[in-house]
Amino acid sequence: MSLQMVSTVSNSSLLQPGFSLLNFDGHVFFFGQKGWPKRSCPTGVFLLDIKQNELKMKPAFFSKDSCYLPPLRYPALCMLRSHARADEYQYIIHGGKTPNNDLSDKIYFMSLVSKTSKKMTFQCIEKDLGGDVPEARYGHTINVVHSRGKSMSVLFGGRSYTPLAQRTTEKWNSVVDCLPSVFLIDFEFGCCTSYILPELQDGLSFHVSLARDDTIYILGGHSLQNNTRLPNLYKLKIDLPLGSPAVTCTILPGGLSVSSAIVTQISDTEFVLVGGYHSDNQKRLVCNTIVLEDSKIEIVESVSPEWTPDIKHCRMWFGCDMGKGSVLLGIPGANKQLIPDANYFYILRCKGAEEDKEEESITQICSQTSSEDPGDSTPFEDSEEFCFSAEANSFDVDDADTYNEDDEEDESETGYWITCCESCNIDINTWVPFYSTELNKPAMILCSSGAGHWVHAQCMDLSETMLLRLSEANVKYFCNKHVDLNKGLQTPQKVVCLKKQPMKPLRKKKTMKLSTSTKKSFLRRLFE
Repeated sequence: MSLQMVSTVSNSSLLQPGFSLLNFDGHVFFFGQKGWPKRSCPTGVFLLDIKQNELKMKPAFFSKDSCYLPPLRYPALCMLRSHARADEYQYIIHGGKTPNNDLSDKIYFMSLVSKTSKKMTFQCIEKDLGGDVPEARYGHTINVVHSRGKSMSVLFGGRSYTPLAQRTTEKWNSVVDCLPSVFLIDFEFGCCTSYILPELQDGLSFHVSLARDDTIYILGGHSLQNNTRLPNLYKLKIDLPLGSPAVTCTILPGGLSVSSAIVTQISDTEFVLVGGYHSDNQKRLVCNTIVLEDSKIEIVESVSPEWTPDIKHCRMWFGCDMGKGSVLLGIPGANKQLIPDANYFYILRCKGAEEDKEEESITQICSQTSSEDPGDSTPFEDSEEFCFSAEANSFDVDDADTYNEDDEEDESETGYWITCCESCNIDINTWVPFYSTELNKPAMILCSSGAGHWVHAQCMDLSETMLLRLSEANVKYFCNKHVDLNKGLQTPQKVVCLKKQPMKPLRKKKTMKLSTSTKKSFLRRLFE
């Protein structure tokens, strides 16, 4: 095994725990960024271009008749090949978390519809199911089995939020293990059936699943209810006769106590298991080789690579299978005392260059890998699934369309868990719903001061009635900090002055001029 560091170009913060990889025609695509897609790549799907140990990301495109595919983190994902042509295939994507931490229960089919030297176009279709439809979840696996000329998808495990009827104020956002039911999904007829098997007593998540023909092997996993990682090894056999399917489960010895591990295929029957956790605070640095032959499974310890000090001492790690015996591993940038969003990546090659040749296999690999980011509710554990057969360093696309993350706005300023004001006490680890309209994130309202900024309604001491009134009315709102300033900046209302009529000047009284004789006669009469 060889381990080599990969340098990233201005976009490593998009590759956070929980992403998935898709392989189309020898090209590896990244899916499941943290946060909603932005204008530079509205699809949220990127081509991973790795040349000379340098990683670049280039936006991908969707056809006009595609449905919207949100950036789901920790979904279940597997490859579904066409019956007519083996080189035609599409990916099944189920569940996962949206950027708002909502869980998805939808199923998408993603396929490649056109390809040029500079542009690859995908089509995404949402499938409707009837019957026992699986609830929204993450940390689970989905595989495709083949029996008697038929094919079906098998879904198992995962976690979901606590049902509404069982939620309390203290544990409103807590997650629980899904029931250990096995779901058979027939996409041809759009129906789903669940099976409860006595051998499966506890719910599992972040396990590894390997499918070959009509058999699925489930290895490891974490039980949230008991907080245990038991050395589980289950063998599910699915028989698809003309009538009802038959599902049986056998408990096998020789399992491994591991969760969030990564599996990569190195030959038609050999696989290598890398990474994962022994416990919440202990990474698993041991590697294992898994051999599937004649309906049997053999697990042996293999030689581990020379891990770097950064990998040995980091608290968490994540990654995924790149295909053909290569694994992409990531560690948080905080371990190197740089910005926490800048992760560092390594490529682990599990087989020699002489063995690295083109090979086809119907074996599918589904592994629950990577660890959840510290902002989510359950540390260390989250899901991914992989099924690849081509190298990630065989790209020939022009570098002109390379995605530049520096052109984007800082998403951290518009999140739900920001510090909106000096007195803000909203914390993702201690927050509980305050309004009846809240579920798993706090209610926010836009302050119209300046360019505008978001504040928590609870920090503004808004009543629920006022919050609903503001959300329905088309009026501007100003937070507590800017409401007085806004009043001072308002232009005073123009006062209409009344027009005053000018006053008329008083007329002078006319005086009569008296003669001298008349004056003497008047005085004489006055003194008599």
